[in-house]
Amino acid sequence: MLFWRSDGTRLRGLDPMRRMMPMLMPTRNEAVVYYEQIIDATALVAFLDAHNRGDGPKLTPLHCVVAALGRVITARPALDRFVAGRRLWQRKQPAIAFAAKREFADGAVLKTIKLPVVADEALDATAARIHAAVHAGRTRDDRPVDREMSTLGKLPDFVLSPVVRLARWLDRWNCLPAALMKDDPLFASVFVANLGSLGIDRAWHHLYEHGTVSLFCAIGGLRPRLVVGPDGAPATRPTLRLRFTLDERICDGYYAAQSLEILRADLEDPTRFAAPPPAVGKTEINAARSSL
Repeated sequence: MLFWRSDGTRLRGLDPMRRMMPMLMPTRNEAVVYYEQIIDATALVAFLDAHNRGDGPKLTPLHCVVAALGRVITARPALDRFVAGRRLWQRKQPAIAFAAKREFADGAVLKTIKLPVVADEALDATAARIHAAVHAGRTRDDRPVDREMSTLGKLPDFVLSPVVRLARWLDRWNCLPAALMKDDPLFASVFVANLGSLGIDRAWHHLYEHGTVSLFCAIGGLRPRLVVGPDGAPATRPTLRLRFTLDERICDGYYAAQSLEILRADLEDPTRFAAPPPAVGKTEINAARSSL
């Protein structure tokens, strides 16, 4: 069990520094890196306006960011790694998690949703799955994760604390049952915090030591900002702020930055959603997969 997990494949043949990083930085929050993008949302706003004139499910920046992130982690597999038990693993099933409030009010219940990534899925299909998952999360309390949290929440502190510690210990030694990880949103490729919908634009998100999420994405609001236009002159354009929190033990900074530039390209030119995900060169695929 120490060398096998239901949710990941252990990476071997790593360079010495990559192999040492989980030893030198045992926790995610001491290996954290912050990265910000200001997306020129001119084309995105026009795309959303045109799409939302129809009768189908409405699109928001959240839908586009989730779909774009799914394309990125499919095309760039090293971004979908995690550290467990001080070893580096490649995730078997990519998934994106996010939270949705039942209503925009203080004290409103926050529901977390975990959405598996489907390779080459059309944007409309991704949006339809998000709408269905959000609706279920806001109207139902019988999802497995809701039942688990409800049961745990009823335990007294002196029982709950050792139960949580036991779960983290089992996860560290790759003994946590797959059934407990399947619906847990903190066992996902990326967690998206849609803060812009709450009017929050400048927050960074922390990483959790529980689970295997190595990348958080905080979405800010669509806001006009002064930018440098193509002709070098200042111009006011709609923009979208994305703030990423990354566990740097999973891949080097250059790889991560180049991966997130694919995300920027998709969001700044939404017509790319109609095309297959960016091709990954054979050399890159071999480098990413050879250590599996």
